[in-house]
Amino acid sequence: MGKIKAVFFDQDGVIIDTERDGHRVSFNMAFKEFGFTDEWSVDYYHELLQIAGGKERMKHHSLTRGFNPAVPPEEIDELVKTMHKSKTALFVELIESGQLPLRPGIHRFMKEAMEAGLLVGVCTTSNEQAAKAITGKILSDIKFDLVLAGDVVSKKKPDPEIYNLALSKTGLKPEECFVVEDSKNGVLAAKAAKMPTVVTTNYYTEKEDVSAGDIIVTSLGDPDGEKGVLKKGGDGLKFDGVLHVKQVLEYFER
Repeated sequence: MGKIKAVFFDQDGVIIDTERDGHRVSFNMAFKEFGFTDEWSVDYYHELLQIAGGKERMKHHSLTRGFNPAVPPEEIDELVKTMHKSKTALFVELIESGQLPLRPGIHRFMKEAMEAGLLVGVCTTSNEQAAKAITGKILSDIKFDLVLAGDVVSKKKPDPEIYNLALSKTGLKPEECFVVEDSKNGVLAAKAAKMPTVVTTNYYTEKEDVSAGDIIVTSLGDPDGEKGVLKKGGDGLKFDGVLHVKQVLEYFER
């Protein structure tokens, strides 16, 4: 493999452990705001995560369990659109409040990528407003060369469209980049785009089949904080609980 020139990060579950304590909580807050008694539990939301996209999850919930009180079928689409907009605003407020900390090692890893001269990008099908809150405020000291978010693509992961778009915008080849993902759908999208992939699992994705990833760790790890556990790959890496960009480059470029 040739020289690596860029790294693309997924957002939810990679940069911030948003699914359980961010998105799920925001959905429940939105339901209450709109007068519904629905409340998505930790386990039920895990099931919903098999469906890509927040509006799609709400639509699935309405079709399989139904909102309480009930909503006429012809009103579902508009309700989901309106309620999801409110949910996104609530989610952004949660992020900006600082209540959702960065995942272990992510800030360090991004800084190492910058210092190594790599292009740094975020590729997420989550709302653009949330992505801007994370990249522009929480990670304001990181120079992002590319932020693809929201509806910039028509197909969500596991379709590789968003990663193919990143390649198109940077003018790079798949083998010149690597991706940091956390979920089965994300890994499948990255691999379908033919890019090497580092996987950092979390509460929701630790039991998913992410075996297509090249290096799998429980987190990127911090020297003075939480250490990661190597679950797959990394042959030849001297992994001590902290994964460094230099190690990843050496691994993928050999």
